[in-house]
Amino acid sequence: MGRPDSQIRLDYKPENKPAPRPSWRHLRWLASAIATPFIGGLLLLMGSAGGHSPGTTHASLLNMSLQTQPLALPSLPLPPVSEPVAAAPPEPAMTELDLQVRRGDTLDQLFRKNHLDVGQLHEMLAIPDARSGLRLVKPGDVLELRTDEGGVAQLSRRLDENHTIVIERTADGFQAHTTEDVLERRMTQAYAVIDSSLFSAGKNAGVSDKVILDLAAIFAYDIDFVLDIREGDNFTVVYEQIFRDGEYLRDGDVVAAEFTNDGDTYRALRYTSQNGETAFYTPDGLSTHKAFLRAPVAFTRISSEFNPHRRHPILNTIRAHQGVDYAAPAGTPVQAAGEGKVLFAGRKGGYGNCIILQHGKDITTLYGHLSRFASKLRPGLRVHQGNTIGYVGMTGLATAPHLHYEYRIAGVHKNPRTVSLPQADPIAPAEKAEFLAQAAPILNRLALVRAARLAQIDP
Repeated sequence: MGRPDSQIRLDYKPENKPAPRPSWRHLRWLASAIATPFIGGLLLLMGSAGGHSPGTTHASLLNMSLQTQPLALPSLPLPPVSEPVAAAPPEPAMTELDLQVRRGDTLDQLFRKNHLDVGQLHEMLAIPDARSGLRLVKPGDVLELRTDEGGVAQLSRRLDENHTIVIERTADGFQAHTTEDVLERRMTQAYAVIDSSLFSAGKNAGVSDKVILDLAAIFAYDIDFVLDIREGDNFTVVYEQIFRDGEYLRDGDVVAAEFTNDGDTYRALRYTSQNGETAFYTPDGLSTHKAFLRAPVAFTRISSEFNPHRRHPILNTIRAHQGVDYAAPAGTPVQAAGEGKVLFAGRKGGYGNCIILQHGKDITTLYGHLSRFASKLRPGLRVHQGNTIGYVGMTGLATAPHLHYEYRIAGVHKNPRTVSLPQADPIAPAEKAEFLAQAAPILNRLALVRAARLAQIDP
């Protein structure tokens, strides 16, 4: 017998269709199916523990569990979506460059020589503060630059030992400002014995020429450092040294000094009065400054002393030499010996080009054989001590360049090298106590320095 005919075609082949995705209804059913036995078991356990009401059977609990609604899945909050953060651009690489100004250099040449943008230089010079800070450059000056791919980012130049101009490139163009460095002042001291000269003694003691010159100026009214220095003379000096950022720059002002010359000891201390004037005084408050300079010129030697019975070198006759001749190179500046007024400036017989100054009522000083007068010098002009009034020459009756200097009191000639000079004003009485209080520790320091040095020499 053959197989009965089927209502399904014999050549039927099921299509390979993908399985349908479960719908949300199916997922709810599945969650209910999974959770129902768990909840039912939990309720049975609670019932056995006496947690259900009396008369409730296990079957009814089971029936209750079957009627439980499907377990709702909690909805969890999704994390916020943050915007991507752009990475910061890298800082441009900086190159440091120092440009040293040499003789004949200009800023334009320096920029071109170092392949820098001259247009940026002109932008900087258009800023008033920058123009004033860069206008005058001299050999030895250094311009410190920082450059990047945009050209000059920063330029700085030291204006003096504690001021620097800084020019920086910003988004709005170049801007300039001046910075100020704080200078530190430290006190130090030195002691020296003179064996040949003041300068060699200072060098051996590690003292700069600047301090030695200041020392000579302080005691110049009492000691002639050309003629009066003796072997064995000694000095002690307390002075400042200037530092910037811990780096030594230079020697500063003398604070106090002591000089022993031919057995006589002189002391001087610096003091600034309440009105801001700084001067040197003795420990008793008297000014070391005299109203007149002993020698109004930096001379090399005295070629002729004050001598009422001298034979004149040109006239060959006995003719009083009523002043002192200071030999010095032609053109050496001549200073006013004291505060005064120009009484005469012109040609005067054997004196040649001559200046006479009036000091107060009774004192006059004369300066002869000058090569020329200072600019704008004229009769009636007031001058201050130390002002340049003329220059050494050999006009009139002179055989070599020198200054002929006379000092007269009420018309009577006095020896300029030995005459008693008027003292300058002492410490004001109202400031005397303050001065003495400041002087005491400095005088102690001078004494300790001298004692320590002497102990080293004679242990």
